[in-house]
Amino acid sequence: MTLGIIGGTSLLFSELPYLAPRRVATPFGSVDLLCGDVVMLMRHQGGLPPHRINFRAGLSALAVTGVDQIVAFGSSGSLKPEIPPGSIVIPTDYMSVSDIPSIHDHAIVHVAPKVSSDISDALARIIPEARYGGIYVQTRGPRIETVAEVQALAKFADIVGMTVASEATLACELGMEFSAVCTVDNYANGLGTIEVTYDHILETARLNRERTGRIVTGIIRKLG
Repeated sequence: MTLGIIGGTSLLFSELPYLAPRRVATPFGSVDLLCGDVVMLMRHQGGLPPHRINFRAGLSALAVTGVDQIVAFGSSGSLKPEIPPGSIVIPTDYMSVSDIPSIHDHAIVHVAPKVSSDISDALARIIPEARYGGIYVQTRGPRIETVAEVQALAKFADIVGMTVASEATLACELGMEFSAVCTVDNYANGLGTIEVTYDHILETARLNRERTGRIVTGIIRKLG
């Protein structure tokens, strides 16, 4: 089994193991990966905002390098008062209110998307402080959700982000098992007293960099 790790905002400031850079060509474009005992994809490479990430190229590149199980780290906002900022959530399902990419543009192929229970269970053992279970909902980005949108989304989901649902679906299409570790960096718009801004999300990632680094190291040690 070869482990792939997808990182984003939550990993920006964390100390990560050295991995050799490698550029991988795919039918959807070329992608820069970091390769070693595990393969890492930094989704915001080149400063790409969420709505411009080439998810198809990134997930295809992981598949090309032999990855068959993925742990994605996702920065998220809490939709529920009982999930405060600073929490870690291992979601067990996901939904989207925006377009989800597919590698099957020219054929009718139905793939049942899912989160791997085996990997999620392993993550719960590695990160005992994490909240196990819940629904991740993806919005398009890069703008923050409106208060009305947050109120509607909270009826169906627990946390909100801009990337994980696309990655999970493509992983399933490419035959890779997928799970996610979501850091809760803020209350979604209207739930908390602090205004939600990208700068605030970055500062939260910076403050939690040591914890995130330890989690990445633990996952590599146990699953890599």
